[in-house]
Amino acid sequence: MRQVVLDTETTGLDPAQGHRVIEIGCIEIENRRLTGRHFHCYLNPDREIDEGAVQVHGITSAFLGDKPRFGQLANDFLQFVTGAELVIHNAPFDVGFLNSELRLIGNHYSKLEEYCSIVDTLAMARKKHPGQRNSLDALCKRYEVDNSQRELHGALLDAEILADVYLLMTGGQTFFQLGTEENEVQKKEIVERKMDTVREPLPISKVEDEAMSAHLRLIARINKISGDRCIWSTSEI
Repeated sequence: MRQVVLDTETTGLDPAQGHRVIEIGCIEIENRRLTGRHFHCYLNPDREIDEGAVQVHGITSAFLGDKPRFGQLANDFLQFVTGAELVIHNAPFDVGFLNSELRLIGNHYSKLEEYCSIVDTLAMARKKHPGQRNSLDALCKRYEVDNSQRELHGALLDAEILADVYLLMTGGQTFFQLGTEENEVQKKEIVERKMDTVREPLPISKVEDEAMSAHLRLIARINKISGDRCIWSTSEI
C-alpha cells in the first residue's frame, strides 16, 4: 500500500479570495514504512502574502520571487501523488487550495480526488479522541512525537511530523517487508509449525529485572497515550 503524507503553506486562508499555494511537502510511505522519497517545492504565487500567514510560516514574497509557478511543477507533483492514498491533516483546506491551483492552469486537469484517495487525519483524530484538542501540535504531545523544530510551520517538516503521528495513531509500528523468496520460506515455516502437533515441553525463563523494568515503562507509556484506559495496566504482574 502506497501512501503520501502531504502538507501545504499558502498566502492566506481562502483560495476563493485569490490566495495561492506557496509550498508543497510530500513524504512517501509504503507498507507502513517511510521510504525516504519525498516531493518538495516552493512556488511563486504572483501576489502578496498576508502578514498573518507570514507570521505562521515565515515565507516572504522576496524569498519566492525566483521560484517556479505551480503550472511548471504540476505534472511532477501529480506524478508523485497519483495512485497513492493522500494523508492530510485538515484535508479540505489543502485539497481546496490544490484544486484551485489545478483549475487555474487549465481545464485539462481534473480534481485532486480523481488522481488519488484522501484520508483526513484531523477527522480521524476527532473520532479517536472526541472532545480533545487535535491540532498537529496536540497530537505530537499525545503520541510523544518530537516537534521541537517546529518553531514555524513548513510543509515538508509538517509532513514528516504528520507521518510519524499517523503511523502511531493507526497502529504504532511499521511492517517489515520481506523479499518474495524469504517471504515464501517464512509462510512455509508457519504452515509447518501449525501442522506440528507433537512438541517438547516449553522452557520456562525467568525475566531479568532490567527487562521487567523496560516492560513496565512501556505499559506506562501506552497507558498515558490512551488516557489511563489500559485495563491491563492495573493487573498484577
